[in-house]
Amino acid sequence: MKHQGFIAEMLRKQKKHLSFHTPGHKRRGEDITELSYSDNLASPAGVIARAEEYIAQKAGAARAFLITDGSTCGVHALLYALALAGGKTVAYSEFSHASVKSGCKLASLEAIEIPVKEKKGIPLQPTAKQMEQALLKADALLLTSPDYYGNFPDLAAARALCNRLGKLLLIDGAHGSHLRFGERYAGRYADIWIDGVHKSMPALTQGAAAFACTLGWAEFLQQALALFRTTSPSYPIMASVEHCYTIAQNDKIEKHAQALKERIGAYPNADWSKLLVPFGEYAEGAQNYLQARGIYPEFNDGNYLMFYLSPCTKKGDLKKLEKHLKKLPRAEVRTEPVCYGEKGRKTEWISLQESAGKVCAKECGLFPPCIPLLRKGETISKSKLNRLAKAASAFGLKEGKILVYSEA
Repeated sequence: MKHQGFIAEMLRKQKKHLSFHTPGHKRRGEDITELSYSDNLASPAGVIARAEEYIAQKAGAARAFLITDGSTCGVHALLYALALAGGKTVAYSEFSHASVKSGCKLASLEAIEIPVKEKKGIPLQPTAKQMEQALLKADALLLTSPDYYGNFPDLAAARALCNRLGKLLLIDGAHGSHLRFGERYAGRYADIWIDGVHKSMPALTQGAAAFACTLGWAEFLQQALALFRTTSPSYPIMASVEHCYTIAQNDKIEKHAQALKERIGAYPNADWSKLLVPFGEYAEGAQNYLQARGIYPEFNDGNYLMFYLSPCTKKGDLKKLEKHLKKLPRAEVRTEPVCYGEKGRKTEWISLQESAGKVCAKECGLFPPCIPLLRKGETISKSKLNRLAKAASAFGLKEGKILVYSEA
């Protein structure tokens, strides 16, 4: 019999009552608060505890923790757990998500950024050699697996390396919860990891889960989550996360996705759910054309449009997408070397339009994919400032201005 969900069943059987409690809409629907029968995420002993036990078993973990605040909350908790255990330094790719860098600040961890190469406009994962060199100076290695472009690090090499050096392996699996059926799932390698369930599985937005491979690490992770999770979690989100771990692998849509990648000349990544189509200088025009026809990609980074698939994607939707993609012109992917300038002692916010040739003083980029487009100390090129100016959403900017080192 298929698992119906402990939290969902509780919500379906919810007792009728007068609502003299939060939330303020008083609808007495599934959006409820902690009541005598609904359990408490901060110290679960009822349906939430059973749901977390079920999820842990499905993910191959010693403990699981539901998150209703998104993967960012989970990443912050991973890093804080490292600090609680006495860790001082963590190594990660320079193209890690912004939450990794903010998490290091929150946990007062020294960051050792691993410089990685780019190929055809896409940042690559760190090599085994790079990971080892960085980990010799760090207490833990944090990997993003898979990344937003559908690339994977060498997880087996990372695990072997951490075992040999006695270091902790953390994995930001925000984009990989759909992988739990295969060999590339983060839980097969990490000591503690995050599933960003809502990103690639049918959970409500902000639904995620954190995992620990041992009860010892679970204790540290639980303490850290208590600092970052909301005290008013959404029951519908929790129920939707639990539901996602009941879903079977959709082999058919995975095969259709892989075949489509080959037919349309998509970037040859190893993650079936990330359909990355190169457009070069035509990327913006392609996005506008598709959106005018009701087709919205996940992001446009100025070179590629990324279409995010999931087990809920329909074959007919892929056919419609392919039909329109075949009509669109493409150009070579644009790449340019990163140039670094001289950092000054003072900084100032200036408009993007006047920033060409200045030295960037604060990391910034497109949102998504929320990885650096301009790094601190990088000389700002006209092409990159134009991509920032045209972006629908960006991080690291302030009211259309960018922080630079002043010449004075």
